[in-house]
Amino acid sequence: MDITAYLKQKKKSIDRRLDELLPPESEFPPIIHQAMRYSVFAGGKRLRPILAITACQAVGGEEMFALDAGCALELIHTYSLIHDDLPALDNDDLRRGKPASHKVFGDGIAILAGDALLTMGFKLLSQSLIIRPPYKQGLQIIIEVAEAVGSKGMIGGQVMDLQSEGKKVDLKTISYIHKSKAAALITISAKLGGMLGNASEDKLKMLTEYGRKVGLAFQIIDDILDVEGSDEKLGKIVGKDIESLKATYPGVIGMAQSKKIASELIKEAIDELKPLGNPALPLAEVARFILIRQS
Repeated sequence: MDITAYLKQKKKSIDRRLDELLPPESEFPPIIHQAMRYSVFAGGKRLRPILAITACQAVGGEEMFALDAGCALELIHTYSLIHDDLPALDNDDLRRGKPASHKVFGDGIAILAGDALLTMGFKLLSQSLIIRPPYKQGLQIIIEVAEAVGSKGMIGGQVMDLQSEGKKVDLKTISYIHKSKAAALITISAKLGGMLGNASEDKLKMLTEYGRKVGLAFQIIDDILDVEGSDEKLGKIVGKDIESLKATYPGVIGMAQSKKIASELIKEAIDELKPLGNPALPLAEVARFILIRQS
């Protein structure tokens, strides 16, 4: 399987749908819609919607079942990136090789663009569920996505990330940060796909565990790339985590051990998929791609 071609094809369909869903730049008030579109279409692999779609297909569903819900996850993810880049948080001037939203539109509009994308993400998620799963299951999906990005998930991880700057942290703390900050949204992406594909309870557990392991590995690779990657490929300044005294896996357990854990997590994630057979091969290839990615 050509995973590069697969990811490009999925990204193309997701980008097309995002373009249809987002308000045009000219819609009043134009500045907010320009800012929303600027960040959504600044680049990115569309990993979260791709995971949702691929997980849905792995259990017998169709791409259309998960496309809009996956796009909703991408809007929520983009909101988190806009806010993460703000001076009060990570204070990053670049995102995906382009000026961060607040550098182009100012802090106020950047904050509001993030708020608008988060709100629109949940609106789109709700709309996408009206015609798909049973009413009760649809409500459960919304609840689980909200938990994944709330104070017990992504925001909780961001809080601990902020409070850990400049401090000596242990493996337990850095694991909590990574499992919450990045892995929570990746986990729910895989689980959501399974739910939209009407997966059995056993298959849903497999996809959830797959998502957890892939999500943690993804963030560990991010830590590694911040040390060994290049500004050009990453689209941001390498070494920023070290400069900001961020809590990272290499900083806590060293580079060699970080790479070992990431590799083991990807292997374990792929093992989770074995009972699903050939339909889950794309999910396995996505996991392998995460391990070797350079951006």
